[in-house]
Amino acid sequence: MWSLENLPPRMAATEEVVARFEEETGIEVDLVGVAENQLPQMVMSAAAAGNLPDVIGAVTLGQAWQMHANDLLDTEVAGDVVRALGADTFTANALELTSDGDRRLVVPSDAWLQLVVYRADRFREAGLPAPDTYRDLLRAAEELDTGRHVGASLATDPGDVATQQSFENLALANGCDMVDSAGDVTLDTPACRRAFAVYDTLAREHGAPGTQTVDSTRATYFSGTSSVLVWSSFVLDELAGLRDDALPSCPECADDRGFLAENSGVVTTLQGPDGTEPTQFGEVTSWAVTRTAETKAARTFVEYMMSEGYEEWFGMAPEGKIPLRTGTPEDTDAYLRAWRSGSLGVDRREPMDRVYPPELLDWLADGVTRMTRWGIPQGQGPLVGAMGGALPVPKAVSAMTGGQLSPGEAARDADEEVSALRDSLR
Repeated sequence: MWSLENLPPRMAATEEVVARFEEETGIEVDLVGVAENQLPQMVMSAAAAGNLPDVIGAVTLGQAWQMHANDLLDTEVAGDVVRALGADTFTANALELTSDGDRRLVVPSDAWLQLVVYRADRFREAGLPAPDTYRDLLRAAEELDTGRHVGASLATDPGDVATQQSFENLALANGCDMVDSAGDVTLDTPACRRAFAVYDTLAREHGAPGTQTVDSTRATYFSGTSSVLVWSSFVLDELAGLRDDALPSCPECADDRGFLAENSGVVTTLQGPDGTEPTQFGEVTSWAVTRTAETKAARTFVEYMMSEGYEEWFGMAPEGKIPLRTGTPEDTDAYLRAWRSGSLGVDRREPMDRVYPPELLDWLADGVTRMTRWGIPQGQGPLVGAMGGALPVPKAVSAMTGGQLSPGEAARDADEEVSALRDSLR
């Protein structure tokens, strides 16, 4: 088993579940931690050498679709697992995102959501509404960009998938999709050009100078320098001061580690002027069974990790592992209840429902049922997978926010690069 949950605390938690599985079943498991950005190359190298792992845990949508395009998945086992556990115990949205027609690619396990985190105390003082629309987000970024503080923190690194995720989140809100129903690339449209322009205003005009990474955006918000942060829900434990290597460092945080969690608001959906409704971007992570797997052992293991071992699997980081299997046929909300009371943190652990209000947990649980993604609903999953390696949109965003391209030129360049990538897959 390869696991993309390769941070030491998560590997330790996984080892405990695996040890119990081995004892109960007699099936031996060789657990290997793998970095997410190394998986595509490692998978192709292993496939060429005839040495694929049997199972891969925490596979993202793009990676799953890329493996499917290269015929590296045992989709029959994935389908058998879902049927055995009960398809109606999974969120329908997750099943749709991980299916190619009637074919089940992987077994969806959990998800994280993209959030807009903002300084609720500063918003109240300035009389600003929650930044859940383009208009209110832009207004807040401008008014709270004071010289002492910057207005917003968004990723701009051309080689960082976080830039893709942040931009796609804003783009979907404005009705900007990557492709249309015919599969034609649509990034150079009015809705997408507006999305590029808004991202440019937020990141370049009202953000910190220089290239911003997933780590630097978080650090800017944690220091109190920024009033808005676009990040995944994985930030919630760090925001609460429960992880020593990413502690909030704002002036007020010195005496109160929980200051930022208490004084931050969270927006889970956004809407732009060209969008028809608020949208939610997120990432589904799944269990993948490879085409060369020991099918009986692999099926037994994945079923175990989605039942007896499931609470420990998503419980290692509940803020970013929102369960996509809500319960069992006998108790349909069992896993959602366990998730809500799961413990956040690394160096300190606190029950999630004590740190954050029930409304936020409701929004997160509801968000995974409605989140959407570029390309997959239009049948362009393999293109989504290929974009994870080429990163054409982050490159255009970086050139734009660096001043080399206008928003219109960035939209055009992204459209051309994604079109070329699509054509290369045909």
